[in-house]
Amino acid sequence: MKKSRTTTLLRGIAKCPTGIRGLDEITEGGLPRGRPTLVCGSAGCGKTLLASEFIVRGAREFGENGVFMSFEETEHELSENVASLGFDIQELVRDGKLVIDNVRVERSEIQETGEYDLEGLFLRLGSMIDEVGAKRVVLDSLEALFAGLPNEAILRAELRRLFTWLKDRKVTAIITGEQGERTLTRYGLEEYISDCVIFLDHRVNNQVATRRLRIVKYRGSRHGTSEFPTLIDETGLSVLPISSTSLTYPVSDRRVSSGIAALDEMLGKKGYFAGSSVLVSGPPGSGKTSIAVAFADSVCNSGGRCLYWSSEESPDQIIRNVRSIGYDLDKHRRSGALTFHAVRPTLYGLESHLLSLHKLVGAVKPTALVMDPVTNMNAVGSNEQIKSMLTRAIDFLKHEGITTIFTSLDDPMEGKGDDTVSSLMDTWLGLRVVERDGLRRREFFVLKSRGMSHSHHVHEVILGDRGIHMMNGDRPQRETRLTRVTRGART
Repeated sequence: MKKSRTTTLLRGIAKCPTGIRGLDEITEGGLPRGRPTLVCGSAGCGKTLLASEFIVRGAREFGENGVFMSFEETEHELSENVASLGFDIQELVRDGKLVIDNVRVERSEIQETGEYDLEGLFLRLGSMIDEVGAKRVVLDSLEALFAGLPNEAILRAELRRLFTWLKDRKVTAIITGEQGERTLTRYGLEEYISDCVIFLDHRVNNQVATRRLRIVKYRGSRHGTSEFPTLIDETGLSVLPISSTSLTYPVSDRRVSSGIAALDEMLGKKGYFAGSSVLVSGPPGSGKTSIAVAFADSVCNSGGRCLYWSSEESPDQIIRNVRSIGYDLDKHRRSGALTFHAVRPTLYGLESHLLSLHKLVGAVKPTALVMDPVTNMNAVGSNEQIKSMLTRAIDFLKHEGITTIFTSLDDPMEGKGDDTVSSLMDTWLGLRVVERDGLRRREFFVLKSRGMSHSHHVHEVILGDRGIHMMNGDRPQRETRLTRVTRGART
């Protein structure tokens, strides 16, 4: 008689959510519950901030009280440092949800007694854990704790005792440590005895600073192993799990008006697909921004919300300029239907711009987005880096169902742009400026539009004080007529 085989579904280790945006996603749920996690990196990379946010969000969002033991900063200094991020540590202390302790380790005292162990620390830490029923503990940082210990053998033994003691107390702990010269940490042992190791990096390339995070190891759990860009702003630390995006986003057959009746006619008489990506490219002065503005105006007129990302002009300058062709964007800004985000690309790196986009979309919740122009990103990255960043941005926007127009300073007839963003687009619209009979004329055409029939003719574009006009090139020349933009076309 054959023995029957049963398949048992094994559960992974318990996770402790951090509440830090993006970190719980790349760790698939948070840090290992009841175990110590080492957060290491060089000075200024955000170790203390990550640890502080872990403690604060645990008390505020997950009902898990905490203990923060600092060996460098006083309670007052720590409170002031995180107050700019909207964290009121003193309130948590008053409510009995958090205990902060500052421990000073003086090397001279150790040299006088000749002894040094962690028994006193264990008693002190244990008392505070019991006082508030703490589930989370932070020790910041190891270097200050062991700074006065010259004997390496004793140091290694005490490190092991510390990590074992934390496990025995079943608290989820974060321990911060400085990066070593050739190792992740100064002593080269912490990363081996930790159940989870997070490495933070703060680098500068082309005079642009970028912060990154990497999960070096995570015992008993799957996790993202790539480097992930991080951003520190007024809301705390954000980690962007850029590798989580995939080609599984939904698509729609619904159409969105371009805001220009003649252009809608050129695109199968219906306009863009909702949630698609559109590239408008051409030389300077060809009308790229005007076509993008017509779309933004149409979205707002039809009750949608539009986010306008400008990397070249200020919002007031854009509003003033497009008023000359009959568009009043200021009324949309006042109503809240149109939100501007104007920033120089050189302010920070490409990945930080991507993080900002994620946060803006989450805050504004737009149905449409304009990025004008994307080619200004050349100041902070190569074509390959820009394409990588925009690929992630487009995947994210498609997942969110946001119809997006990108403008690009290229000559589409020469094929420029193929190596950057044009291959990523669902619809590619081209503009060029030609000279005829002593006059400069703008010409417009559709290079591609996936999934729909579209015009193959070249059209003349006229920007007048009453809007955008296109000469309909689908008709014979003797029947060519002037087509006005239809204002307020519904999306």
